[in-house]
Amino acid sequence: MIHRLFSVTLIVWFLGFVLFAVSLPQPVGNAGTDGVVVLTGGKGRIDRGFEVLRQGWARRLLISGVDHNVKPREFAARYKANAALMACCVTLGYRATDTVTNGTETADWVKATQIGSLRLVTSDWHMRRASLELRRALPPGFTIVEDAVPTQPSLYVLFLEYHKLMARYISGLWKH
Repeated sequence: MIHRLFSVTLIVWFLGFVLFAVSLPQPVGNAGTDGVVVLTGGKGRIDRGFEVLRQGWARRLLISGVDHNVKPREFAARYKANAALMACCVTLGYRATDTVTNGTETADWVKATQIGSLRLVTSDWHMRRASLELRRALPPGFTIVEDAVPTQPSLYVLFLEYHKLMARYISGLWKH
């Protein structure tokens, strides 16, 4: 009996991993939202956030998880954002250090800026867990549009992220 239970668990785990790996979230088009949040840490994420802002698909931009050594002026120069755009529309969030605190930092920003809907920009392999953390931090029913930046993650990255996601799902079951 224990062997059968172990075998079924292993099959479910394996099939879940395969599904996770082959169905990574995709970019979205020009869906409009009040704000856009970019979670730092991956190539192309911040560029995508600025594209969303400049195209008018969102009116405010939060970059969550900015390193404390990054100066706003240097950041603006790197991403070719003039002072007016930075002043009106861009917030550099320095509090987040991981995906859970990205959610907290974003929820605080949403409340402070009275954002009613949000586009989430992160890497395709990171999107599911990032979205989970945002949904936990934001009010129920809050609109989040998932806008994944395509990557070519290694099997190791996928394996690690799948297990982080499963751990967060399971930890959420005990809290409710």
